[in-house]
Formats: sequence, structure tokens, C-alpha cells
Amino acid sequence: MAEIWLLLDSRGMGGIESHVGELAAGLRAAGEPVRVLFLADHGPHPLRARLERNGVAWEALPGGFFPLLARLRAGRPSLLHTHGYKANLLGRLAALLAGVPVVASYHAGEKPPGLLAWYDRADRWSSCLGGRIAVSRPILARLPWGGTLVPNFVALPAAPTGGPADSVGFVGRMAQEKGPDLFCALAGRVPDCSFIAFGDGPMLAALRAANQRVDFRGARQGMDDEWKNIGLLAVTSRAEGLPLAVLEAMAHGVPVAAFAVGALPEVIADGVNGFLAPPGDLAALAGCVARWRAGDRAALGRAARATVAARFGRAAGIAAIRACYAVRRRVPARS
Repeated sequence: MAEIWLLLDSRGMGGIESHVGELAAGLRAAGEPVRVLFLADHGPHPLRARLERNGVAWEALPGGFFPLLARLRAGRPSLLHTHGYKANLLGRLAALLAGVPVVASYHAGEKPPGLLAWYDRADRWSSCLGGRIAVSRPILARLPWGGTLVPNFVALPAAPTGGPADSVGFVGRMAQEKGPDLFCALAGRVPDCSFIAFGDGPMLAALRAANQRVDFRGARQGMDDEWKNIGLLAVTSRAEGLPLAVLEAMAHGVPVAAFAVGALPEVIADGVNGFLAPPGDLAALAGCVARWRAGDRAALGRAARATVAARFGRAAGIAAIRACYAVRRRVPARS
């Protein structure tokens, strides 16, 4: 059986990389031969070790369109699944020329600035040339040609590992759209909790220098060993899709307090499995932290974990994506 190839262009771990790792592992467990292709080799990458642990083959291409086209023509995968605007644009065209069915996933909830906005627009408007998967309803609504909604998904750990009752965590890229500066501002409003942040990005150095209340611990290859240190995950994003960090936290029994952006209101039931605050309202989010500390934290953790088990488990996500693959495989490809 020919392989499914997952294509991305990446320099480090983030939501797309975590999703590709989860998708590759799930496809392999479902009996699908799968390979991950990095569009270019940007040096050592933490996703590679994760793929190897799960028995997933990977390779790094030299970069650019023509090496990708040549590899597709030589390798003849059964389908190419692309992730991120650059992989989507180049992969879609190369797959069409090589006669390979292609599907693109859309992960980003924010609208990128400057030149990236033009790439994003080109990616979305050319998406009619292949299959389309969106991880949240707001992202799906931005696709001109529609698509299929398949929310992010995670494997459910054997047991919850939620952390201390006074520890609030941030997990994400240290960039404007993720609001790490708002997380630091939240720390200033809640003096009786400890605040820890995981992630790397352009804002890290300045935030670390200016905020003594937050323990910045840098990026991690995966968070499995860290959820025991986080009692509540705070999501201070200005824009979102459906963050994998949220699903991972909930799967580990860690409730989430978040601004109500992207698909988060579809996942979090306020006061039941987590907490929601109006976008950008730090006073309300600080109130969510207070409600968490005063409430039944164990019940919140159980409800969070049950939500993931019922709606965002790996088996359901893989089945939905394989159904998308089946549709594209029945569409005649160009030779």
C-alpha cells in the first residue's frame, strides 16, 4: 500500500507540529503507512524524535518547489496532506502536477500581518484545487470554497496528572497573537498564585526581562512531563483556532481559563470543565482564577477530561480525516 505523506515547513514545535505528530501516530495505529516530509531542513527538530518514538518515517527535503515535485513523482504517495500556508501552496501545485491527490489542513485562527497576509489569502483562495480541512468553525468560515470541519484531537492519557492548586500555566508561542504579555499582566493581578510559562518566540526575551512574577521555562518537545506542574492553564490569546495545548491540558485533568476566542467557547463550559472570560478582559480572567481556587478543582478536572474523551479523542479524529482522504482518492487526479 502506498504511503500517505504529511508535508510541513517548520523550524520548531508549535500547534501544527503537535498536530502532525498526533496525526502521524494515529494513522500508523490505524494501519495506514505514513511518512512526514519537512519541506526544508532547518536543522535539528524536536518533532523528529517524537516521530521516531512512534515508528513514523520522516525525511527532510532540500527546500523549494522542484525538489518536492521530483520527490512526489518518484515516491508516488497515495495522498499528500499539507499543513501551513507554505506547504499548502507548494504542495498543492506539486501534487496536481504529479497526479497525486492532495488535502490541506487549516490551523491558524489569527489573520497574519504584512506580506504573510498575501500568502494566507493565496492559500485560501487556491484551496479549491484540493481537499480542505479546518480545525474550528471560525477557520472554516474563512475558507472561500468551504471544507470539512475536523477538530484537533489528542490521545487520552491513562490517568490525570493535574498539578498544584496555586500554579497557573501558559503554553504557547511567545508571539502577539498568543498574548503572553497578557498572561504576564494576569500574573500581576493574582499575587497568591505562581505563574509558569512554556514556549519560545520573538517576545520571550523582553517579557522575561520585564516580568519577575512569571517563571519562563522555555520550549518543550512535549508537555506530557509538565502537566503535573500546572493546576490551571490560562489561555490569553488574542486570536485562536482550537489549541492543541487546551485539549492536552484537559485530557490530563487540567482545567482551562481562557478568553472566549476561536473555538474555545465550543470546548469550555464555564464553571463546568473550565472558565471563560470576554476577550481581552483581564479582570474577568483574574476572576476565573479566583473561582478555580475556590471551587471543586477535582470535579473540574474530571469534567475537562471527560469532554476530551467524548468529543476530541484520537480515534474519532483519525476516522474523520481518513474519510476526507477517501473522498479525494476517488477524485481522478491529473497524470
